[in-house]
Amino acid sequence: MSSESREGWDLRESGPADADHTVLLLPGGLCTAVFFDDLMAEPKLSEAPIRLVAATPPGYGGTPPPEDLTMENYARLAGKLAAGLGCEIVVGHSLGGNVTLEMVAAGEFSGSVILLSPSFSREDEFKELGMLNRIGRVPGVGYLAYAVMLKMIGKMMKGSFPPARHDALVAEMKKSDPRVCRQQVRRYFEYLDRHGSLVSRLCESGAKAWVVFGDRDEIGLTDEERRGLDACQSVTMVTVPDASHMVMTDQPARTAELLFEVVTGIAER
Repeated sequence: MSSESREGWDLRESGPADADHTVLLLPGGLCTAVFFDDLMAEPKLSEAPIRLVAATPPGYGGTPPPEDLTMENYARLAGKLAAGLGCEIVVGHSLGGNVTLEMVAAGEFSGSVILLSPSFSREDEFKELGMLNRIGRVPGVGYLAYAVMLKMIGKMMKGSFPPARHDALVAEMKKSDPRVCRQQVRRYFEYLDRHGSLVSRLCESGAKAWVVFGDRDEIGLTDEERRGLDACQSVTMVTVPDASHMVMTDQPARTAELLFEVVTGIAER
């Protein structure tokens, strides 16, 4: 696996540089490209002629943030990166899934997408994150709330990662700058509030999309959102057994199998 930086993105790459298919992997909030290491190491992908590029967005993992932290700008930046890499597929996890959704909704990307545990509305999100966002708006308190959260993140994430990976992944999360996190979360909730529900936004994009949740996922869907997604011909719903919100670290083999199936389907068109 090789590493490089490109226009503010820290990249981790595997697979043939001249592969027929290139896939961009976008992590969730507080996460970095390292969160895709287990997925990228799965034989189903590592032995296939597929180029995988996991990308830490600017501002994640303590990296310098862009001036504009809105979801729309992250979608623009990610769309530019995907075009430069020649990607046909983008896989986004959690907040990265929402960035990926916005990429196709805003016309920043025209390929297929796999959305791992995205949120389609404020109602779907972790209640704790909504509470943190509210506290974060209080002058003189907001920064402290995020600083304390990052200090306690190891205990908060206990049981969320495979034991052998827990310390390494928590260390990645602790690299985050609480000031940047505070603004990112605020802009994210503003984005959700602008749209109410993102189901129609995804469906109207016409993008071929797989929406994936673990069967123990802490992120949910309202009944109306599920009906809307089930009715959308361009969307395939997938439930991964024995997986929580961190589906690609809980079940990297199943996630790799799904990604391989999507790439194979594109190759057969």
